[in-house]
Amino acid sequence: MPRAIAGTIASAVILLLHANAVWPAEPATNSPAALKTAVTKALGLLRKGAEGHVAQRTCFACHNQAIPILAFTTAQGRGFPKVDLKNQLQFIASFLDRNQENYRKGKGQGGDVSTAGYALLALELGGWKSDATTEAVVEYLLLRAKNLDHWRTSSHRPPSEASDFTSSYLAIRALTSWGTHTQQDRIAKRITIVREWLRKTEAKDTEDRVFRLWALQAAGAQGNELMSAGQALLRTQRRDGGWGQTDAMDSDAYATGCSLVALNQAGSMATSDPAYQRGVAFLLKSQRPDGSWMVQSRSQPFQTYFESGFPHGKDQFISIAASAWATTALAMACPIAEKAESFPTTHSRTR
Repeated sequence: MPRAIAGTIASAVILLLHANAVWPAEPATNSPAALKTAVTKALGLLRKGAEGHVAQRTCFACHNQAIPILAFTTAQGRGFPKVDLKNQLQFIASFLDRNQENYRKGKGQGGDVSTAGYALLALELGGWKSDATTEAVVEYLLLRAKNLDHWRTSSHRPPSEASDFTSSYLAIRALTSWGTHTQQDRIAKRITIVREWLRKTEAKDTEDRVFRLWALQAAGAQGNELMSAGQALLRTQRRDGGWGQTDAMDSDAYATGCSLVALNQAGSMATSDPAYQRGVAFLLKSQRPDGSWMVQSRSQPFQTYFESGFPHGKDQFISIAASAWATTALAMACPIAEKAESFPTTHSRTR
């Protein structure tokens, strides 16, 4: 798309995002120093939780690895110290490699499409190179539910493993980022079908709204479709600046963080936008003194409990995911470091 046209569309998206919104009279103001302090405090805890998972587990975890890696790489682009991801990426790649033969047969692992998709997202963010294992995972995603018009979640562990929009976004991003040349025709056909499902299917909570917007953008939707999806998410921002996981729940860092990231990355909302800044103010106000955000779990435990090094006990896994989303949103509001790349959007890694 020509740059001038893309800029016009982005501007139109922003205008229409605000068309039906109701805001407090004055926007929040957030100092660069407050942002830097908040992000710095959070990064240390996120690193501890990510490393604690690798030390005690053999399986990949989206909450302790993928979303923290998103926070690490985003913060690095804003001038924060680089986190060495070598062990994290090798751990994730080895986890996927153990299932390579099953992937080629259309069989996955625990967590199904969401786990595979978040694992490939983490590798993408970390700069991992395409190999036989990533090709096998793409093949799995192409074979999985191939007669359906979208990818379904295989569990009900809200918020991150309960939405078909989340699994569909992760699959689309993985296909477009990691698909090989020989897989491109099937990828294009599959995404075309899923895009129609995204267009006609209503989102029912914040996780749905966030990942419907992101999935539409990843699937190539433009103009009115993105504007409508962005409006649906933006309209649910609360007067306190945050978002709740559901319409009946209080605002929290998980729902607020991922909403801000999606509005910026898929909805073209600038981090200087008053709505974004109100979300930032909510996150700064709700951060704990230790640098974390605490969110209460809604999922029934099914694995043996362990301490990863992140606080909040039985609520640590949703809390580290929430803290990673919040840290990402705050880091995105910081100035971009000279010569640093911004958070990468969906792109092709075809071989």
